[in-house]
Amino acid sequence: MTMEAAMFSRNVTVLTLCQFLSVSSSVLIVTLGGIIGAALTPDPVLATLPLSVMVVGTAAATVFAAMLMARVGRRRGFIAGACIAMVGAGIACLGLLHGQFGWFCAGIGLVGVNTAFVQQYRFAAAESVLPGRAATAISLVLAGSIGGALFAPLLTNIGASHDHATSDAITYLPAIAAVIALQFVNALVLACLREQPARVQAEHVAAARPLRKIVGQPRYMIAVLGGVVGYGTMTLVMTATPLSMHLTHGFSVQDAADVIRSHVLAMYLPSLVSGTLIAWIGAPRLMFAGVVCIAGTVAVGLQGHALHHYAWSLVLLGVGWNFLYVGGTALLLQTYRENEKYTAQAVNEFSVFGSSALASLLAGSVIHWFGWNTLLLTTAPALLLMVIGLAWLFQTGRERVPAH
Repeated sequence: MTMEAAMFSRNVTVLTLCQFLSVSSSVLIVTLGGIIGAALTPDPVLATLPLSVMVVGTAAATVFAAMLMARVGRRRGFIAGACIAMVGAGIACLGLLHGQFGWFCAGIGLVGVNTAFVQQYRFAAAESVLPGRAATAISLVLAGSIGGALFAPLLTNIGASHDHATSDAITYLPAIAAVIALQFVNALVLACLREQPARVQAEHVAAARPLRKIVGQPRYMIAVLGGVVGYGTMTLVMTATPLSMHLTHGFSVQDAADVIRSHVLAMYLPSLVSGTLIAWIGAPRLMFAGVVCIAGTVAVGLQGHALHHYAWSLVLLGVGWNFLYVGGTALLLQTYRENEKYTAQAVNEFSVFGSSALASLLAGSVIHWFGWNTLLLTTAPALLLMVIGLAWLFQTGRERVPAH
C-alpha cells in the first residue's frame, strides 16, 4: 500500500469511528429528548420541541458548515462542529439543572448544528478514495452508525432513576452529560484526519461553473430529490411513530422505543452492502429500490395498527432511506468538480435537511389532526415524483455517466 493509499484508508477509518460517536450522541438525544421535554414543560404539545429544534438547527447550519470547511478545511471544520456540540450539551445540562425548558431546547439546537458537520463525513470519505471506491467509502462511514444505534441505549440509564413514576428531568442529567464526553473524544479522533494532499487538489484546474449550471444538471436534480424524498418521508413517519403508538394506540413507551431501535438499525445495516450494490446495478436503480421499500412502509402500515405492522413499516422505511440517501449521494458525486464541491454539497444539504426540518415540525400536527393512515398517504406524492424523476433519468440514459 502506498503512503497516499494508507492516508486515505486512515481517513475512512477515522470518519467511521467519528460517525459511531456522533450517532451515539444523536440517538441518545432522540431517545430522551421527548421524555425530558415532557418533564420540563407543562404543555404536552411542546414535548417534542427539543427534537424539532435539533432538526431545524441542522438545516440552518448546512450552508454554514460547508462554507466554513471551504475556508478552513475538513479537519478544522469537523472539530469546530464537535466543539459546538459540546457547548450545546453543556447548555442543555444547565437547562436540566435549573429546570429551564428554553435552555434545554437551545442546547439541543446547537447539538443539531453539529449534525450538519457530521453529514459531511460521507463527502470527506468519498474524497479520500479513488472515484470507483467512493460509494464503498460512503457505505463504510454510514455503517459506523450501527454501533452508535446499539451503544446509545446503554447510555440512557446512566445515573437515571428506574422509578417510572418520577418525572424529574434532572435524573437524565448524566445521560445528557455523556454527550459532552462523546463529542470530546470525537474531537480528539478528528485531529487524526488528514486533508487531501495539495497535489491531488491541484489536478482540478478547470474553472468553477456558475451555481445555476451545476444545479441545473438532471443528475444533480435527481440526486438532491433522492435525499429530499428519503430524509423527508423518513423524518415524517419516524417522528410520528412514537406518538401514534403510545398516545393513539396504547402501546408502551418501551414498545415504541423497540420499534424505533429496529428502524435505526434498518437505516444503517444496509450500508454494509449498499456500496457493492451501487457497483453492480448503479445508483439510480438502488434509489428506485429505496422508493419501493418506502412504498412498502405505506402498504404495511395501512394494514393495521398491531405491533408487527409498526415494526415492519419502520424497518422498510429505514432500508428505503438508506438506498435513497446512499444512492443519491453517490449520484451527486458525479455532478461537480473538485473546486465546486462545497457549493454543490451545501445546496444539497440545505435542501435535504430543510425538508427534514419541515417534516419534523409537521409530524405532530398531522398525526394529531388526521391520524396515522393519512400521514402515511401524504408520502405518496413525493414517492411518485421520485419515480418520475428516475424514469426520466433512465430514459435519457443520463445515469450512465462516470464519477468525477
